[in-house]
Order: sequence, then C-alpha cells, then structure tokens
Amino acid sequence: MRQRLLFLIICLLSLTCSAVAQRHDFANYKCFEEANKTLGKPAKGEKRVVFIGNSITEGWIKTRPLFFKEHNYINRGISGQTSYQILLRFREDVIKLMPKVVVINYGTNDIAENTGAYNEELTYGNVISMCDLAKANKIKVILTSCLPAGRFKWRPSITDAMTKIRHLNERVKTYAKVHKIPYVDYFSAMVSEDGTCQNPALCKDGVHPNSKGYDIMESLLQPAIKKTL
Repeated sequence: MRQRLLFLIICLLSLTCSAVAQRHDFANYKCFEEANKTLGKPAKGEKRVVFIGNSITEGWIKTRPLFFKEHNYINRGISGQTSYQILLRFREDVIKLMPKVVVINYGTNDIAENTGAYNEELTYGNVISMCDLAKANKIKVILTSCLPAGRFKWRPSITDAMTKIRHLNERVKTYAKVHKIPYVDYFSAMVSEDGTCQNPALCKDGVHPNSKGYDIMESLLQPAIKKTL
C-alpha cells in the first residue's frame, strides 16, 4: 500500500513539473510565433535578411522603422535577452525563415547578468553555436560587436562592463577573421572619447542607441550586408 501511494505521489509530482516546464518559455518563442507564420517562406529571388538580438536590435526598428521597411529587413530582437535565449530561439526566428543572411548582435545582457553570472566562455560559445547553425543551413552570417556600455542602470553592482565588452569583442572579432565571417565594429565608432562608456551623444541611457547612434550603425552595417548578398 505504501509503495503504491509513493508511486502515485511521484507520478503527480512528475506531471506537475512537466506542466510547469511547458508553461515556462525561457526563450520567449511566442514573441514572433504569429509573425513568423504570417511571413512564410521567401518569395522567389528574395534575398531575406534577419536581424536577431536583444533590446538594441528591438529598439532599432522602433527608432528607425524606415531602415527596415526600405530594405525589407526582418527584425527579431527581444528586449532583455542574453545569448542563451537568442541561441534557443535561433531555429524558430532565423533558420525557419530561410534568410540569405543573419545579422547577430549579442552580449550586452550576458555581461549585465540578466540570466545569471557572466561567463565569457559560455557567451562566446553561444555565438559560435549560432554561426555553426547558420552555416549548416546555408545562411551567411554577419557578426557585430557588442556596443560600449560603462554601466547598467538595472545592474549597478557591475563596474567592469567595458573591460568585459572589450575582451568579448576581441575574441569574436578574431573568430570572425579566422572563419572569414564579416565583422561590423560598432564599438569603435560609438565609444566615448575617454573610452569609458558609449558616446552620450549617440545613446539614451548609456546602453541603448538613439537615432544618431543607429544611423552610425546603419552606415557601418549596410555595406557589409550588400557585400555579403
């Protein structure tokens, strides 16, 4: 009798844990679920370009919607996400859309520890995994640098953000060079004169670009996209 009761308890706990796990959407797959269905497969001759990233990517289309409309670019940025979350949804929000090119931005929220302590090796590995997935599906990659950020208002305890950003950028830049992947250096064009933060004239809060900041990013990225296509 006791064994049977224990078995029933274990089964109930298992079902409960499974239900909770299914409800928990760490990667926020549902954010673009309907948009992806509506978008469908590329038309014949379409050279689709997908942008994937965090709030810097999401804010881009909100701040400068004409850039995306004029070039028919697809924005799949989700505010607050780390490279772990972006990697998880890479199949749904990039691969299944069958683009010719994916523009990947990453790192800011990893360093801000949005989903846990920062581990450069794991973040770097997530970027490589996205590149591997894209390559396996015949999607060309453009890697972009992590933007300058002297501090994060939502994580004031982090005081060495610029050091971490510089080191991660150098690793990704080297990886891109070795594997002949285009690398767009936003950092150098947007860092302050004293090198301690993002140029205040180009951002709203030290992290997120304003329209002028995005204009610089577009001027750097657009030639890379044209060359890659």
